[in-house]
Amino acid sequence: MKKLLHVMGWLCLLSSSTFGQVLTVKDQVTQQPLEMVQLSGVNTTQPIFTDSKGKVDVSPFKGLDSVVVRLVGYDQKILSYGQLQRMGFQLYLRENKIALNTVVVSATRWQQDAKEVPQRVSTIRPKDVLLRQPQTAADMLGQTGEVYIQKSQGGGGSPMIRGFATNRVLIAVDGVRMNTAIYRSGNLQNVISLDPFATQRTEVLFGPGSVMYGSDAIGGVMNFYTLSPKYATDATQVVKGNAVVRWSSANNEKTGHLDLSYGLKKWAFLTSATFSDYGDLRMGSRGPDDYLRREYVRTQNGHDEVIANPDQERQVDTGYDQLNLMQKIRYRASDNWELQYGFHYSATSNVPRYDRLTLYRNGTLRSAEWYYGPQVWAMQHLQATHRANNKLFDQLSIGLAHQLFEESRHNRDLGKAARYNRHEKVNAYSANLDFEKALGQRHHLFYGLETVINKVHSTGTDQNVNTGAVAPGPSRYPDGADWSSHAAFLTYRFKAGEKLTVLTGARYNHILLNANFDNSFYDLPFTSADINTGAVTGSAGMVFSPVLSWQLSSNLSTGFRSPNVDDIGKIFDSAPGLVVVPNPDLKPEYAYNADLGAAKTFGEVLKLDATAFYTYLQDALVRRDYTLGGESSIEYEGERSQVQAIQNAAFARVWGVQAGMELKLPAGFGLAARYNVQHGREELDNGTEAPLRHAAPAFGTARLTYTRLRLKADLYTVYNGAIRYNQLAPEERDKAYLYATDRNGNPYSPAWANLNLKALYQLTQHLSLSAGIENITDQRYRPYSSGIAAAGRNVVLSVRATL
Repeated sequence: MKKLLHVMGWLCLLSSSTFGQVLTVKDQVTQQPLEMVQLSGVNTTQPIFTDSKGKVDVSPFKGLDSVVVRLVGYDQKILSYGQLQRMGFQLYLRENKIALNTVVVSATRWQQDAKEVPQRVSTIRPKDVLLRQPQTAADMLGQTGEVYIQKSQGGGGSPMIRGFATNRVLIAVDGVRMNTAIYRSGNLQNVISLDPFATQRTEVLFGPGSVMYGSDAIGGVMNFYTLSPKYATDATQVVKGNAVVRWSSANNEKTGHLDLSYGLKKWAFLTSATFSDYGDLRMGSRGPDDYLRREYVRTQNGHDEVIANPDQERQVDTGYDQLNLMQKIRYRASDNWELQYGFHYSATSNVPRYDRLTLYRNGTLRSAEWYYGPQVWAMQHLQATHRANNKLFDQLSIGLAHQLFEESRHNRDLGKAARYNRHEKVNAYSANLDFEKALGQRHHLFYGLETVINKVHSTGTDQNVNTGAVAPGPSRYPDGADWSSHAAFLTYRFKAGEKLTVLTGARYNHILLNANFDNSFYDLPFTSADINTGAVTGSAGMVFSPVLSWQLSSNLSTGFRSPNVDDIGKIFDSAPGLVVVPNPDLKPEYAYNADLGAAKTFGEVLKLDATAFYTYLQDALVRRDYTLGGESSIEYEGERSQVQAIQNAAFARVWGVQAGMELKLPAGFGLAARYNVQHGREELDNGTEAPLRHAAPAFGTARLTYTRLRLKADLYTVYNGAIRYNQLAPEERDKAYLYATDRNGNPYSPAWANLNLKALYQLTQHLSLSAGIENITDQRYRPYSSGIAAAGRNVVLSVRATL
């Protein structure tokens, strides 16, 4: 028996010598394998890389004293082959965010080094999500300290970027434009349709992105890249998966997530599902009493009753639930062709419009009901990628997508029988043709074509809740309206040398809109609206690195937003006593932007960066008083209301600074901070200027992190400056119910700061725990322009199992 074991041992040794020695590289904290880790040595002509399992054959390095191990975002290691052997060919890398050499896609729709991009791009990675445990995609953006989030209700989350929001910032999913023809200037919550658990990476491009993304990309672009299945790298199959359960105390959140990936040599599949149930949100105990939920309405036996709230910190009618599903299929037809199909589905339950439910009229609550119906988003996306080496392109990407959006609004006044129901559906079709071509070592072209078509369906009914009778009602938008965009673009990158990169681009966009109005309910002085217009945008920027530790950048760019169906054809009450009506005489608004940035690293210890920006918006589409058929007010849903309309009536200016710091301290500690300050001014009808509505107060984050072995902890604060009454935009002054009251009885948004602690511990390679306490000091605060107070002290617990 001993001889047999001895022989088997020699056979194993001979086998490893013959077939090579495999090294496995993993993340130090999560213990997960790391793909595309580069290993190089003095005797190797080409570097080698780890596969999807984090494995690589290192036998070519046998006997070497120096093997260099590199991966973007991690500490570089230089080890001898003998050291690797003594470590059992198991290597753990530690995360390092100090370096400047990250990779981004947003600037050109193709992968390139961030150090060659003149615009600021912020990246959110899966590890950030694992530690911070955001409830929604909006919370995920807000936790970066660089995107400001407004909320009107529990199922809310409207991003503000550099003084712009809603239909002046663009959302893209796997490169597909998500903005539709009914994105409004008011607050939007469409970003919550995206699932943080199913997101592989998120990039935020700051400043105009119209050259690559067309209309709406004025303040910035939020790009969400979802999980993608992995192929097997050898004859065996690859099976990976994650299961997560999470609970949060502030709104009794219960979330479950599951994703499973299966890969073969030519086929790969991925399925993802997440369900979240959110209860009513509790606010903090220390802060303005203006935010307390003192009473609410319940309908019993057909009668509306105002009920005193026994727990005024509980924000009654903020709960909802949400389902997210995703299916991906990849097929590698050959070495040069690949197909990928993705199906995405998201649906919420009814979502109470909390800010409207807290509005008073004549000393009592105004609404008995005000809720959004289920917000549904479904997307089918087929993408083909081809690699070649011809005169036209090195890489080609063809994308075809269809998206379905459904939303509705339902409201009824206290003591009234009439419930007003408005339903909207948008079918969005898009086709993208993107090319990449290298012309030698210094010249690179990115160019393409894009077509987007939106079909809008909008209906309205008025229902008597006592009798059940339903009658036709006015629709929110002209039913059957269509909006389309057709564009060609080109971006040119010139590497003048190792120190200087120039990136320029131009785009021509043609916009068509057609809408026919139904005059059955309103006496409109027109029957149709048509837009047939073009827009030219461009950008020119440069990045200069005098030494590896310095990065200096400047960028000039233009952006535009063409009027959409919401601008031209909407009828709705923007605030009590105000009704917005259609205006067919609109033209695009244009933005002119300048950026100046600098980043400096001090060894692998400290990184400082700052970007200053200035944006001028010409022919701004803003809401102003209007007349309809000579009348300045009309009857709307039983109330006499001032008439307003979207008009090209102003200019706007926004300027500010984004700055950050990251410091690597001894013993696994680190410090990081982000700070954003922006100021905005808008022209009024009388020629004077007033604060711009979506220019958020100064805000940011500061973090103390600790990483050691399998543990990562984050003690951080999120802070927000005040906006005094004289700093509020006129539109916000008219919404006093959203704000606290100052000593003079005027609305204002107080400053606030919270303290939070999060921790992630990897129990085993397959099981991890996340825990945290948010708002430790239980502050009661409401972010600027929001209609709901933030969570009070909140305990978050999460368990994750990995296959």
